[in-house]
Amino acid sequence: MVGNTRTRSDIKREAIIQAATQAFQEFGVNGTSMDKLAELANVSKRTVYNHFSTKEELVMHLVTQQWQSAILNINKEYDSALPIDEQLEDLILKDIEFMVSESHLDLARVAIGHFFYEPEKLKDEVAQLKAQETAMHRFLKDAKADNRLVFDDLDRVVEEIDSLVKGKCFWPQLFKIEDTLSDNDKKNVAKNTVALILSRYATA
Repeated sequence: MVGNTRTRSDIKREAIIQAATQAFQEFGVNGTSMDKLAELANVSKRTVYNHFSTKEELVMHLVTQQWQSAILNINKEYDSALPIDEQLEDLILKDIEFMVSESHLDLARVAIGHFFYEPEKLKDEVAQLKAQETAMHRFLKDAKADNRLVFDDLDRVVEEIDSLVKGKCFWPQLFKIEDTLSDNDKKNVAKNTVALILSRYATA
């Protein structure tokens, strides 16, 4: 009986998350009430509050869920037998594909728009995401251990790569300043980013 109850609860939670994803993109966070979420998810308003006490909590859950399903689950291991530039380029391309995906951009617009006037709250949430180890962290650590890269601050190198990539593959698309990148554009960004990083940190 306990197992069945938990399963029903999980199903309702997923329905709320799906309803929020749809409603936030269509109406915005401010235009979506808890009553509307309950209606779309076909659950009671009390059930919505039982799972998510505020809309802010729900927004950040969606951001975190997307981040974990994409960036944190990228499986790219360092291989000492392969050229480091090709491996790093492939890893960066995987990041780019996630960054420029419409689902990610839509959700990022929702989160940034909602927390625009509460930067400290957004800063705290982003800091929690950044604190998690990614495939990029693991790759760079392994490359350093193999004496292919030399650096003192791992997080700084990851942030440098992130900044270089997002400058071309996230912020312009987020604000719709530039069109979606072609596959060739993505490859060029990855290749140029690798060239800059290796010129600074490669041992040979």
